[in-house]
Amino acid sequence: MAGIQSVAEELKVGIIGGGYAGMAAAVELTARGIPVTVFESARQLGGRARGVQYNDTRLDNGQHLLLGCYRETLRLIELAGGNAEQDFLRLPLQLDLHRHLELRAPQLPAPLHLLAALLNARGLKFSERIRAARFILTLRSMDFRLPQDTTVAELLARHGQDAGLTLKLWEPLCIAALNTPIRKASAQVLLNVLRDALNRTRADSDMLLPRLDFTLLFPQRAADFVETRGGKISIACGVESLQPLEDGIELTTVLGSQKFSHVICAAPPTVAADLLRPIAKLAETVSLIDTLEHQPIYTIYLQYPPAVSLPHPMLGLHQRNSQWLFDKGQIAGQHGLLAAVISAEGIHQELPQDELAQKVIAELRDEFGITEQPQWFKVIAEKRATFCCSPNLRRPSQQTAMPRLRLAGDFTAGDYPATLEGAVMSGVKCAAMIGD
Repeated sequence: MAGIQSVAEELKVGIIGGGYAGMAAAVELTARGIPVTVFESARQLGGRARGVQYNDTRLDNGQHLLLGCYRETLRLIELAGGNAEQDFLRLPLQLDLHRHLELRAPQLPAPLHLLAALLNARGLKFSERIRAARFILTLRSMDFRLPQDTTVAELLARHGQDAGLTLKLWEPLCIAALNTPIRKASAQVLLNVLRDALNRTRADSDMLLPRLDFTLLFPQRAADFVETRGGKISIACGVESLQPLEDGIELTTVLGSQKFSHVICAAPPTVAADLLRPIAKLAETVSLIDTLEHQPIYTIYLQYPPAVSLPHPMLGLHQRNSQWLFDKGQIAGQHGLLAAVISAEGIHQELPQDELAQKVIAELRDEFGITEQPQWFKVIAEKRATFCCSPNLRRPSQQTAMPRLRLAGDFTAGDYPATLEGAVMSGVKCAAMIGD
């Protein structure tokens, strides 16, 4: 034990970025007694999943949900002081496209719950329900592994999933999971998500809607966890450069230079590429980051009078600008606050934000009879929200050509698309590689 402790005392880790990947690494290392310093360029933690303040209302820069199979994220939230039962509204697997599809999983073991949901889905023809159920059984027999990756569109066509079934069921699921249109999306990555969410336990497919904003849900708790154990969190303190040394890495910020035994770069991909570009041996890593395409996510918040609500906490619309709607009153007690989410690329990107908001207001009126005008609206456009999750995509490894430098983020190598779980898993992996 003394030898292990002495090794831990020699380690000092700098973490660039206070998003979910960086704070996951920080919590893991802190729990092992390894001192960390986190540098975050923004004035708050969370990265691309963070809370924002607008009109005295706490919002998120984008609406995200977790799945029950996001075990690493849920584990670290608990470790940092959270409580899954209190922090989330937990809903059993369901897919509601208003007036077009209703799919709800009963309390049965996996995968029977999904098969029952498909066979009893409203809005699909009997033949479509049978084809969808057969498709899931075929994927299960293949252990959700393809001999060769392809697009989701090609996979669906190969297995007889027709246009109507695709529009109502598979396309919404794909865009929600991968934030990538089916004609571009990796079928294997989608199957990885389906495997973990639908094939192990029924609770893995539960949808978890956070009652807190995404900064408070984990990153701020993680910061408190780190600081109470001697670590440091430097907010509004971006790293300007890093310099490899024989026995460590030097990071330079506006506060000066500090030396660390190891560094985990958990910055957004474009920021990470710019930081690493001056170091010749990291050229391959930088090249892989540079070749990533990106996909947007638009979130339109609308504050209606408190009495306004939706039929469900979360539901979708069919072939509208708004893809998913969240009733923040039912989820987080923010009554009258609705959020419309538009994932992946589309014609909505060409519209002025005010015009896009008016289209969403009109859709809410047409679909639900909401005739009141919102007191205010706010459009948050994350134009590079995620990487485009295409087939056979080469993603940079967590281990770089610099032995003391690790790379974390949802865009790094892994089974998952750009999700909170993917980000957290990358941070945990980086932490595990230090001090072993």
